[in-house]
Amino acid sequence: MKLKTGCDQEYKNRHDEIWPEVLSLIEYSGVMEYYIFLDEETHHLFAFQKRKNGSIAHNPTTDPIMQRWWDHMADIMEVNPDNSPVVVPCQEMFKL
Repeated sequence: MKLKTGCDQEYKNRHDEIWPEVLSLIEYSGVMEYYIFLDEETHHLFAFQKRKNGSIAHNPTTDPIMQRWWDHMADIMEVNPDNSPVVVPCQEMFKL
C-alpha cells in the first residue's frame, strides 16, 4: 500500500482512532495480530497479519464496514476504483 505525500501523520491519526466495528471485523476474520509499518522515504506501507490456523473465517474485503473504511481512507492513499487500497504482493525472501 502507499500513502499520498504529506499524509503519513493523518494515516496514523485515523488508525489511532480506528472504528470499533472495523476492529471487530478484523478479529472476526481470524486475525490475531496485525501490524502496519511505514517506509517514511517512499510512503509505502507494509502490512503483516497473523491469523488463527492460517484460515479466514470471514472475508472482510466484501463487508460493507470495510468498504466504508476504505472510503474514509481513500483521500490519503493510492486506491483502486472501488477505493480499496492498491496492494502489491511481496515475495517471501526468507523464513525461519
